[in-house]
Amino acid sequence: MADLLGIQILGLLFGFFMMYYSFLHYKRKEFTIKEYSFWFLFWAAFIIITLFPRILNPVLIKLNISRTLDFFIVTGFLFMIFVVVYTYIIVRKNQKKLEDVVRKMALKKK
Repeated sequence: MADLLGIQILGLLFGFFMMYYSFLHYKRKEFTIKEYSFWFLFWAAFIIITLFPRILNPVLIKLNISRTLDFFIVTGFLFMIFVVVYTYIIVRKNQKKLEDVVRKMALKKK
């Protein structure tokens, strides 16, 4: 393994912290075993990619991206857009359900 860069050490510490944080949520029964397994594997993959970024070289060549950091920035933006849209959809569904409940309660009181 080559010398670790400062950003790799930071990424490694962050990955281990998030693994531990996921474990705490699992122990508090806030995550199911499936959710915990997903997050554990996600953070394990994050740590592996942080330590060995050259693993992504075939993907970068295929996508014609010159630097790994550019790939992570683009992927991060796409992920954030997805999260915002998904959260918006969930909020709208909950808002609709709440309006229906309030409407039914108001009609019952009459």
